[in-house]
Amino acid sequence: MTLLAFDWGFALEKLVLIAIVITVSLVVAMYATYAERKVAGFMQDRLGPNRAGPFGLLQPLADGLKLFFKEEIIPSNSNKFLFILGPCLAMLTAMMTSAVIPWGGTVELGGRMVDLQVADINIGILYIFGVVSLGVYGMMIGGWASNNKYSLMAALRGASQAISYELAMGLSLIALLMLTGSLSLRTITEQQIQGNWWNIVYQPLGFLLFFICALAECNRAPFDLPEAESELNMGYHQEYSSMKLGFYLFAEYINMFISCTVIAVLFLGGYDMPFVDEAKLSGASALIVGLVALFGKAFLLIFIFMWIRWTLPRFRYDQLMNLGWKGLIPLALFNMVITGAIVLFTMKAH
Repeated sequence: MTLLAFDWGFALEKLVLIAIVITVSLVVAMYATYAERKVAGFMQDRLGPNRAGPFGLLQPLADGLKLFFKEEIIPSNSNKFLFILGPCLAMLTAMMTSAVIPWGGTVELGGRMVDLQVADINIGILYIFGVVSLGVYGMMIGGWASNNKYSLMAALRGASQAISYELAMGLSLIALLMLTGSLSLRTITEQQIQGNWWNIVYQPLGFLLFFICALAECNRAPFDLPEAESELNMGYHQEYSSMKLGFYLFAEYINMFISCTVIAVLFLGGYDMPFVDEAKLSGASALIVGLVALFGKAFLLIFIFMWIRWTLPRFRYDQLMNLGWKGLIPLALFNMVITGAIVLFTMKAH
């Protein structure tokens, strides 16, 4: 009876959605490498990739094939099991964070109402924080298992940086949660669609703090201390080659894409298109408009990530820690207290 009661349609629907989300994340990460080099070329008054395919559009495929066919070297003094586990864990945690993101509204397919979200759990934000904190282990395990002092130093830097900036990121979100009253990403998105303004209007300081912390969590410049090539040769993945190195590099770009999407959902209305009433559109039109809105916001934020990388110099490590502990955390606490006072005053006024 239990087997008969199982909803196979629901399971198939979720499996297809998972496959689509993973494929889209991988394709976006792949072409983010191309965009990174094109943006860098534009800012440095050069062309960037332009040989592999028209306008260099096949360059990411060429880079991927190069990594795939490169000789794979495992250092003889390394811990081989953990050496392999490190990049796998980094890639796994990068992909898992997309599970709770609402990519669009509800659409009707084959007589079924399908949510464009793998899992709508009521603690979505906590889930993301939990998975992101596990991503630190991919970095630490890879740096330690390499049996290389520079890799270990870079892994220690990365772990310290991630833990430090997760605190400010969490505190910046508490103020947002005071206003929304929910940890569900879909509920937060729906509130912004039904309200007059997006959350960035109510929480501009919270948005800025979250954005800066996202840069640090993704190890993006000027917070790229774990991969400081000029200081630590290569960073925590110095001993890696072939697709193990590719997994680490891919995980960074997937993290950047997912981080930008989460920022768009929390602060920029998610799949809400400005000045368009999605309720008046047909199911297919509303779906397309929502996807264009969400991906447009995410791609704009990715461009800003790249712009910052090729504009600002890298922090010293003491400056990085001072900013996190003495700058962002006090600002996040201040924002939380002010938001709490406003919420309390508003409740009393009503």
